[in-house]
Amino acid sequence: MGPGSAVSVRGVSVRGLKILVVVMGVMIIVATVALVVALVQRMNSAAGGVANGIASGVSTDLALRQPPGSRIGQIAVLDGRLAVWVERPDGARILLVDPRGGRVAGEIRLGE
Repeated sequence: MGPGSAVSVRGVSVRGLKILVVVMGVMIIVATVALVVALVQRMNSAAGGVANGIASGVSTDLALRQPPGSRIGQIAVLDGRLAVWVERPDGARILLVDPRGGRVAGEIRLGE
């Protein structure tokens, strides 16, 4: 047997298995890259709804009118609205803000 010949173990060539392992490894890498690209595109399209509203002339001035001592904990985009986590002295809450109308569309109180 020369260096280029395939060794057979119970009818399966080792060379064939090596090729199969390399192909499957490449497939895993391609699938992972595709997943990352899909996630980035989905995140950009979700944020794009709010960004498109701002770019089309919607006012960026918004006053949440919260009591002194309040602070914003987190902001997320949710179905074209902004979900703003506000930590207030009397308890935390989530404000659903409509960026097109520039008003608070709803409020979810936590721990009451």
